[in-house]
Formats: sequence, C-alpha cells, structure tokens
Amino acid sequence: MTASSFPDLSRAPLTMFSEEEELFRAAVADLAELEVRPRVHAMEDAGKIDPALTAKFVELGLMGIELPEEFGGAGGSLMMVAIAVEELSKVDASAAIQVDVQNTLVNYPLYRYGNAEQRARILPRLTAGTIGAYALSEPGSGSDAFGLATRAVPTNGGWTLDGSKAWITNGGEAEVFVVFANTRPDMGYKGITAFIVERGTAGFSVGKKEHKLGICASSTTSLHFDNAFVSDANVLGDVGTGYKIAIETLNEGRIGIGAQMIGVAQGALTAAVAHLKERKQFGKALAEFQGIQFQVAQAATELEAARLMVYNAARLKDAGQDIAREGAMAKLYSSQMAERVTSLCVELFGGYGYTREYPVEKFYRDAKIGTIYEGTSNMQLQTIAKAVLR
Repeated sequence: MTASSFPDLSRAPLTMFSEEEELFRAAVADLAELEVRPRVHAMEDAGKIDPALTAKFVELGLMGIELPEEFGGAGGSLMMVAIAVEELSKVDASAAIQVDVQNTLVNYPLYRYGNAEQRARILPRLTAGTIGAYALSEPGSGSDAFGLATRAVPTNGGWTLDGSKAWITNGGEAEVFVVFANTRPDMGYKGITAFIVERGTAGFSVGKKEHKLGICASSTTSLHFDNAFVSDANVLGDVGTGYKIAIETLNEGRIGIGAQMIGVAQGALTAAVAHLKERKQFGKALAEFQGIQFQVAQAATELEAARLMVYNAARLKDAGQDIAREGAMAKLYSSQMAERVTSLCVELFGGYGYTREYPVEKFYRDAKIGTIYEGTSNMQLQTIAKAVLR
C-alpha cells in the first residue's frame, strides 16, 4: 500500500481547537465559573434564569454565535455553539439550554429561511438579549411531530392561528416564537407552515410553567392561540415548507443537546473524581480502589466517545454536510451516556450524592431530559435506521 493510499493526516484531531475556538472556549469557561456557578442554586430554587446572567451572555456574544456581525452576531460556527453549550453545561444545564435554544432553534431558522426584512427586524433584537423560543410540539403530537392540530387559516393580510403548543423551552421569557401550524390539513405534513409570532399578539397567550424533574431554572410552558392574527410579513419561508424548516432546524438543535449532555456528564465526573481523591475509607482514598478505578475509566471512555461524535457532527455541519444521521447518533449516544455517567457519579458520592448539598444529584436530574427533548431516543433510532437501511 502506498503512502498516498492513507487519509490526509494533516487534518487536526476533532478535540483540537483553532486559536479562535480555544480563546472562545476559555472565555465561556470563565463566565461559567464567575457568573453562572454563584447563581446556580438561587436560579434552581426560583425556577428562573437570572436576567442579569442573560445580559452577560449578550456581552460575550453568546446569543448570536453563528449570526453575521451585521445583525449583532459573533460570526461564529455551530462548533462554537457546541463549545459554549458544553462549557456552560459543566456548571448548569439550565443556563446552557437558554443559549442553545436561542442559537440552534431560533436564530438558525430565522437567518436560514427569513427574508431580508425579517432578518433586519428580528435578528438584532435576539442578539441584543430578546429571548426566542421554538414551538413545534403539541399536547397531542410529540414524537408524531407533524400530526399538528394547530391550524392557520388565511385571512385578509395574513393568517389566524388556533390551537395549543406544549413543552416550549424558554417560553416563560421569550418575546419571539417560531411557531408551526398546518395551513392545509388535507395535505398532511406538506401543509405545515412556519410563522414568527411575537408576545403581545392579540389572541396569543403563554400558558402555565411546568414544574420539572431537572433543568428547573429553564422555563417550559404551553402556548395558546385563539384566533390569533399573524400578518403575511411574519410567514417564515414559503407556505407549506414548515416541515423542511422544522427538520433542518432540529438536525442542528440535536448537536446542541449532545453538547449539553457531554457538559453535564463532564461536570458530574469532575466533581466525582475530586471526591474520590479526598474521601477515605478503610484507610485509603476511594480513588485507590481498583473497582472504583475501573468504573471511572469506563465512564471517562464513554464520555470521550460521545464528545467525539458531537464534535464530528458539528464539524460536518459547518462543512456544509447533511448531518441527519450523525446528529441523531450524537444526540442518542450522548444522552444515554449522560444518564449512565451521572447515575454512577451519584453512587460514587455515596449518601452525600443523594443530597442537594453536593452537585451530582442536580447533574443526574438534568441529564434525564436529554433522551426526551428534541426527539426521543426511539425517534433518533428511527432516523438512524432509515439512513443505514435505505
């Protein structure tokens, strides 16, 4: 075999960042330690992200990482979104998901499918701190994401929306919503259209906030539309292309969830390792017991595998590749891994791990959502199977 038969080894390893990415990572890590960590317990108890923290995100450019500078964005990449979400999740998954949703589920479709007027009108507000939300799920359509009951009926100068949405992340604070409704129920998913709906729209209201197992500081609400009027100027993309917009957006969003899960797992494992080195039983540190060493080694290996999958999917997306399969794989594996690793970390802390005085129980609770939102594990398996078996 000749040397030319081998792949190009000059390509950087996935875990090696460019100078710009490393500087960005360090800046986000500092923000997480200095601004997020002191607020974690208070935000958890209040069930709300501190607005002052959101302002810090704006200062660092985290609310528009991929958007061009002309809209107030940082002109970065999806890889940089993943870096930011991972670093924040090492400290608090709730803070991270506010940044993640803003970038992957709101900014992305508005920039990708919005017209020039919509971009100029909405995006500078989002990068300046206005919170956005993505509204696809409904009480009767979760995994069956396109069995939408919300209807949009054409009227003079626009559309009237009727129906409800469920499980809307950032719903409590959001001022701008990307909403999906069916304009032609007889056409099934081909009748789905995306709309930009702003808080204060007549007939539109935000419902109750859910009390959740984890990511408690992140608001999750219902939305209600009762003959709500949305002008033609707020139709996102072409009528009937909502299915495509939703799918493409979720493909990007799954990278963010993957990054959140590897951050959560890393945060828990870091805390556990420190505890194992300090805690003594039978006259020696827990870290000296081979049985525990093997458990930690297995957890670290699974975490590294998940990180490589997330980074690879992000790099592929930034290179313009279709990541339906890779994004689903990364989201599936990282969320499963996070459950296993955080559960182990609780056990490694013993009784202390079951109390709120130590950090691992929160990482454990926060990890569970990873296998559910932005597509359950079964839906990821279905996507992967279709790609492999086609």
